[in-house]
Amino acid sequence: AAAGLSYVGGYVINTYKSYDNFLQDKYALLPAVIIICVAVVMFIIGLVGCCATFRESRVGLRLFLAIILVIFIAEVSAFVLGFVYREKVKTDVQGTMRLVFDKYDGKNSESTVVDYLQEQLRCCGVKNYSDWTTTKWFNTTGNNSVPLSCCRQEMKNCTGRLDQPQEL
Repeated sequence: AAAGLSYVGGYVINTYKSYDNFLQDKYALLPAVIIICVAVVMFIIGLVGCCATFRESRVGLRLFLAIILVIFIAEVSAFVLGFVYREKVKTDVQGTMRLVFDKYDGKNSESTVVDYLQEQLRCCGVKNYSDWTTTKWFNTTGNNSVPLSCCRQEMKNCTGRLDQPQEL
């Protein structure tokens, strides 16, 4: 389990590099760091449990049980806090995404990240393609279309025009 958590934490940190323009708050990496720390602690606790079992130590097994109960309580607390603050996180991420989408010009680094995000997540805009109508890029191009990264992958002749929403 500790190895699995370490992999997940490392994967989240590695993936963060692709989306760091959307998650400008450096605390966004905090869950990944916590996951890696929990993996290390789990490994140590697993060793304590194995050693206590091999030696048939009552004190060691009681310590192991107490540690497991503390971890369970911490997990329940984390779940409750995540549930309570999910709307705040959603609002913060959407606000940051809107700022990055407003900087889109098709050439800068933010534009590359936006295109990558839309292609990987198969989405268009923050909520949907109509979000593009309020951006500076949309108003300056004047061609009534969204970036080609909004196009469905199976649509080969997609132009990104808003009068063809089935292609987006």
